[in-house]
Amino acid sequence: MGWLDRIAECNRHDLSGFLPFEIGDRRIGWVRRSLAARLAERPEVFALGAEAVGFAAGLDTPERRSAALAEVVRDWHGRGLLKRLSGELLEVGDGVGPLFLIDRSAVQAFGFSAVGVHVNGYVRAPDGLHVWVAERAAGRHSYPGMLDNMVAGGQPAGLSLMENVIKEAAEEAGIPEALAARALSAGAVTYCQETEAGLRPDILYVYDLELPAGFRPRNTDGEVAQFALWPAARLAETVRDTRRFKFNCNLVIIDFLIRRGILGPEEPDYAAILAGLRPALPVDPWRMW
Repeated sequence: MGWLDRIAECNRHDLSGFLPFEIGDRRIGWVRRSLAARLAERPEVFALGAEAVGFAAGLDTPERRSAALAEVVRDWHGRGLLKRLSGELLEVGDGVGPLFLIDRSAVQAFGFSAVGVHVNGYVRAPDGLHVWVAERAAGRHSYPGMLDNMVAGGQPAGLSLMENVIKEAAEEAGIPEALAARALSAGAVTYCQETEAGLRPDILYVYDLELPAGFRPRNTDGEVAQFALWPAARLAETVRDTRRFKFNCNLVIIDFLIRRGILGPEEPDYAAILAGLRPALPVDPWRMW
């Protein structure tokens, strides 16, 4: 195992099994060819061509697209085609305004790009840098019991990235707003992973938050079983040599280790590691939050 293994695990996909989902000349998602027949059942919502999928001609406003998608998602859930609804809406937009909203649970089926915020919580100690690690609760529907970044969450419609950082920090780690607001933007990582549900061409916006030595995170929403403060060396070894962390958290941690000089250019394949953290996504880079 190694750094490049963690990166490769996030980027396994074969687009030959998908059709692009387009609005005009913009590619905003990817739909499995096996799903196309189901979309064809709803000609009032979807237009299917030989090489692409899109919205039906009458769905020409964000409100109409959102309402149509909501009805389709509810129908799929009622028929057992979607296991659960998240109740959280993702906004897909063009940088000027939203194109539509869709329940997060259906995003992978359409291959739309989802956005998340991940926060590295760290402490400076006499013996070096230490990082807070979260263990996901055993009852979570996804990746139960796996290790995670101190704070992480999807980006819902209606919030700015920093507003979401503050919200997630309070819910997941009991961090007061004044402290969470000190989190510094540190760029983003990207990946494209094929899953049972569809495709994930996702963007994770990364934040660093230095915490006081005496502060201890505490979960308030039941999603985290416990927190532990790890030396950076242990964090690096665990990511490099195991699969204990939720898959996309590895990218965030590798990026953090590089920026802090812990994973440096003397590392074999260093240039490939750098490039692997931000591959180009197979969707147009529209605003996706």
